[in-house]
Amino acid sequence: MATERFEVQRRIAAPPSKIFALLCDPQGHVAIDSSGMLQSADGNPVRTVGDEFVVHMDREALNDYPMGKYDVTVVITRFEQDTQIEWTISGTIQPPIKHLYGYRLEADGAGTVLTSYYDWSEIEQRYRDKDIFPVVPEAALRATLGILARTVER
Repeated sequence: MATERFEVQRRIAAPPSKIFALLCDPQGHVAIDSSGMLQSADGNPVRTVGDEFVVHMDREALNDYPMGKYDVTVVITRFEQDTQIEWTISGTIQPPIKHLYGYRLEADGAGTVLTSYYDWSEIEQRYRDKDIFPVVPEAALRATLGILARTVER
């Protein structure tokens, strides 16, 4: 595979603190998801590396891999207040796959340059052999940034 990481960027007309608060909230992840897989979430807003929350998923939204409905635990792997948040998931497939999702935020005048990324470079060979990566396409990251902008720019 030529690339094992997607990054997309968008300027958002909101301060980093407002965007970061949304990204720390489990319900915020559901609200901005463009894939349709995230159905609901349980847990408190995250505050540090190691914090977790549960997301109730529906893989049928992608119609690509027959997993149906299942739960994943989001585990925060990087946390820098108003600057960066990153996570991996643990769930049905064990050991965890080790793919990473995250956002970098950079203040830009009255707004924020927001970078969303998805990195599957650390997954084990047995998962690579299943030929299901990337799970979400680059276009989904871009669409999620659009939904995020619409949500925080109100």
